[in-house]
Formats: sequence, structure tokens, C-alpha cells
Amino acid sequence: MPKFIYTLRKPGHGLRRSGRLLLGGWAGLLSALSGTSGLHAQPATPTGSMLLAPAAVFDGQSLHAGWAVLIENDKIVSAGPAAQVVLPPNTRRLDLPGLTLLPGLIEGHSHLLLHPYDEAPWNDQVLLESQALRVARATVHAQRTLLAGFTTARDLGTEGAGYADVGLKQAINQDIVPGPRLLVATRALVATGSYGPKLSVDEDVPQGAQEADGVDGLIRAVREQMGKGADVVKVYADYRWGSNGEAQPTFSQEELTLIVQTARSAGRGVVAHASTPEGMRRAVLAGVETIEHGDGGTLEVFQLMKKHGVALCPTVAASDAVAQYKGWHKGADPVPARIQQKHLSMAAAQKAGVTLALGGDVGVFAHGDNAREMELLVHDYGFTPLQVLRLATSGNAQIFHLADRGRIGPGLLADLVAVAGDPTQDVAAVRQIRLVMKGGVLYKQP
Repeated sequence: MPKFIYTLRKPGHGLRRSGRLLLGGWAGLLSALSGTSGLHAQPATPTGSMLLAPAAVFDGQSLHAGWAVLIENDKIVSAGPAAQVVLPPNTRRLDLPGLTLLPGLIEGHSHLLLHPYDEAPWNDQVLLESQALRVARATVHAQRTLLAGFTTARDLGTEGAGYADVGLKQAINQDIVPGPRLLVATRALVATGSYGPKLSVDEDVPQGAQEADGVDGLIRAVREQMGKGADVVKVYADYRWGSNGEAQPTFSQEELTLIVQTARSAGRGVVAHASTPEGMRRAVLAGVETIEHGDGGTLEVFQLMKKHGVALCPTVAASDAVAQYKGWHKGADPVPARIQQKHLSMAAAQKAGVTLALGGDVGVFAHGDNAREMELLVHDYGFTPLQVLRLATSGNAQIFHLADRGRIGPGLLADLVAVAGDPTQDVAAVRQIRLVMKGGVLYKQP
């Protein structure tokens, strides 16, 4: 049976089936993104050899002018000075003048089953939107993420949509819908009574994560999530369930340690939502791999993270977006207390030398706007463009145990992005996506 090409039309117009046949290989490749026309097509599998010849190559650590990269099917064969790259017979050449080629960007914290909170509050998304509607949105979110240059994403919880992220991952892997390579956390774990939505005390409503407590309950829940397809286990080490709505720790030290031990025995790491010093401290001592948010972190707790090799994913873009949803006019109004606290915690984390992951909590704000986290780290938190570019490529790859990506070198996945300009000097260049390749397949090209 011939495959049909599906075209992502202008926003709001959905998918359209074209009568053109999907031929496969580079000869059947159509341009992917032009203006607002969207995603036109991609070959079913990569075919043959291709030489990418940009103005410069950022290999995950450093910028190299005059380099070229040779692709064979879904892998990088070689990368180096263009004159030294040995070309196999019948190699196709794609010149990329004025562009910088870099590893596909890695999103460290996203929720593909959510959409921006200024469109619909979190409670309404969890309680009022059907899973079918949320999955349909998520397929578009995945496409936008990929076309924004993010070829890998950690998706840290479906927020009430069960195991829909597992199905979305399968659909991407089977070329049913385009999207990034996913690491999924499925339902996530919360202590009973700590999460939401919360309505009347007389009503028990569906929760945004899986409630579990104690030895038997936690072991069963962790194993269930892993058995259903979780790549990582996410736990809420604290949440806003204090008597006055303030954040307080949820699980005990013993419970958190049990979660980590159960996941680790099956080869999974644990990530922890944590914003209080005590919640962060317990999660670190339990052995989690990353702390998400860390808003209230102190120098002491960040020093503990440094000692135990736990990375911080600060999600500054989510804090920024939520503050603006609440009425903050950035640049005109005083900086909200929550943003001031974020600056203090980030300064303490940097002073302690904590390893940082790059992730914006996308879903709180729009998918495809993933670069917002990179821009804010540069413009509001004092990072250099080179630093955030390393975080989004080789840094995230190392933290997330992705040895086959995040850099440009022989034997690695051909997950590549080309941008206009030099992103090591101007972070705005990461918005100027001209080429997106995942596994040797071009989804977008000049």
C-alpha cells in the first residue's frame, strides 16, 4: 500500500491528506516548513549518504568554522574540516551557507498533554477536557516541538491523562505523527491529598497524578508505571498543601528512598518536583537524579545537591509565564516576589556549582516556544549564549544518560538542527530554525 503525505495546514485547520505518494529517500523529500504552511512531508526512512556543509558547526561544546558533517542513514559518519571529509560514492550534498549546524536541542521538562494556562486553567484541562481532545492537541504540540529544533524531550507527567504519553511516544516512533524522541514519566506520583484538582471537600475528583503511600502502595505504583512504559519516575516531593496553601513536603524520607530504590532496581531514574528546602533535601538524600524547579532552594541545599551529583532543572520560563498570566507587565511593573525568589535561588545554585539541566516546563506556555527558557537564562539570569547552548545539547544528554545524542561526532544519531547566525554569540539565533533532521530524516530544510 502506498503511503500518503499528510500536510499540517495553517493553525486551526488541522491535517489534510495529499494524493502525492511518499516515495522515501532524499529524492522524495519535500520542503518541510515554509512560512505558515507547516509540515509537508518526510521520507519514511533515511536513505543513502548526505553531506551537510554549513558555515560552521557547533559540536555540543565548541564552534568550528568550515566544518562539514557526513550522514549515512540515521547516523553521523564523520565531522570535521570540509576538505578532509571523505565522501562515499553517490553522496548528496546540501549546502547551508550562513547557517550554523548544531546537535538537535533537548527539552528537559515538558508536558505535551497540557496547553498554556492563559488558554485554559490547569483544573479545567484535567477535569473538563476529554483524553481524546488532549491527545489530539498533543500530536500538534509534538510537531511544533520538533520543528522548533528540539529533537528530544523529557515529558514529565500527563497531568490526568493517564498513560497517553506512552501512546504518543509509540506514534512518533512508528512515524504516524512527527515529533521528538520522548522520555516519558506517565502519571507521576503524589502523596494522597496533596495534589489536585481540589473542589468541594464533599467531592472526590480525578487527580492530575497517581496517589500512593506507604511501602506496599508506593512499590506497586512505581512498578505499575514502569510496566506501562515509564522511562523515568517523577515524584512530587512537596506541593502547595500547607494549611494556608503554602508548599510543604509530601512524602517522608523513607517513602522517597523506597521510590528511588524501586525504580533504580528496574533501571529507571527518579526526578523530583521540589521547591522547598526540606522537600529538596529529602529528594536529594533519597537519590533522585534531578530536582525540578527548586524555587526556594538555599545555598545549603544546593551544596548538598552538588555533593550528591543531583542536577537542577530550574524552569525559569514557567515562573515567568505564570507571573505574566497573573497580570505582571514585564519591564513596566515591579518584579513579583516569586520571580525575585527565583533569582535568589538561581544565584545560590550557581554559587554552589550545581549542574543545571535545560527545561522550561513547556505546556505552562506554548509548545514550540521552547527556546524561551534559553533566552530568559541569558537575558534575565546572566548566562552566556554558549553556556545555554551547551546545556540544551551535550549537557542535557549527559544528565539524561543519552550517550547517542547531544553532540556531533561519528557514530552518534543524526539529530541535527541548522540556524541562521551564530547561536554561541546571539541566543536569538535558536529561533531562526532553517533545518531539522531527526535520525537522518529531514523534517525541515532551507
